[in-house]
Amino acid sequence: MDKKIMQKKFAMTFHNEQLLKQAFTHSSYVNEHPQKRLADNERLEFLGDAVLELAVSDYLYQRHGNMAEGDLTKLRANIVCEDSLYRFSDVLGFNEYILLGKGEERTGGRSRHALLADVFEAFLGALYLDQGMATCQQFLEQFIFPNIIDDAFSHVMDYKTKLQELVQQKKGNFLQYKIIEEKGPSHAKEFHAEVLVNHEHRAKGVGRSKKEAEQAAAKNMLEKL
Repeated sequence: MDKKIMQKKFAMTFHNEQLLKQAFTHSSYVNEHPQKRLADNERLEFLGDAVLELAVSDYLYQRHGNMAEGDLTKLRANIVCEDSLYRFSDVLGFNEYILLGKGEERTGGRSRHALLADVFEAFLGALYLDQGMATCQQFLEQFIFPNIIDDAFSHVMDYKTKLQELVQQKKGNFLQYKIIEEKGPSHAKEFHAEVLVNHEHRAKGVGRSKKEAEQAAAKNMLEKL
C-alpha cells in the first residue's frame, strides 16, 4: 500500500505510519510473509469497533436532542452494522490499500463485505491510537456521516410512511409537506418543515436535512392524530 497517497487523499498525517499499515494488513498476508514479522489488523479492528460505537452514539445524541433512547439505539445499530461498514470502506476506496495473501486475493477477498467492514474498524482503531478520539470524530463527520445519516434515519424512523398509511385509510384525505424555513450556514443548515392533513391539521418539524425535518413533522402529526 502507498501510505503517502492515502494520507494525501484524506488530508491527514499519521505520526506512526506502522499503525496505518497494520490497519490494512490482513492475516492472510501475515501468514504468507512470516519473515517480515508483521502484525495483522485484528486487534485494531477490536479497538475500532468501540471507537465507532462511541463516535456514532455521541453524534446521534448531539444531533437528535429529542429522540428517545430506544430510537437512538435502533438508529445506531443501523449505522454500525456490517453492511454500513462495508459501504464506508467502499466509499473511501479502502479496498485499494489492503495487503492480502495470494489465496485471499484469488477468492475475491478485496471485495468481501465482512473483510472490508473489518478494515474500516481497524483504520479507526489505528487513527484513535495515533491521534485520539477527537480526530476520529472529525474524520467520521467529514467523510462518513453526511453520506449515510439521512438514509439510516429514514430506514429506522419512517414516520412519513406511517402517516401516509393512516391518512389513506379514509378516501379523499389530503396530505402535503412543505419546507417553510431554512436557517444557518451551508455546512450546518437547519430546516423547518410543515405537514398539512385535509387543510385542518398542521404539524411542524425541524431537522438538519429536508428529509429529516419532514420526518419530524410527520412524527408530530401522528402524535396529534
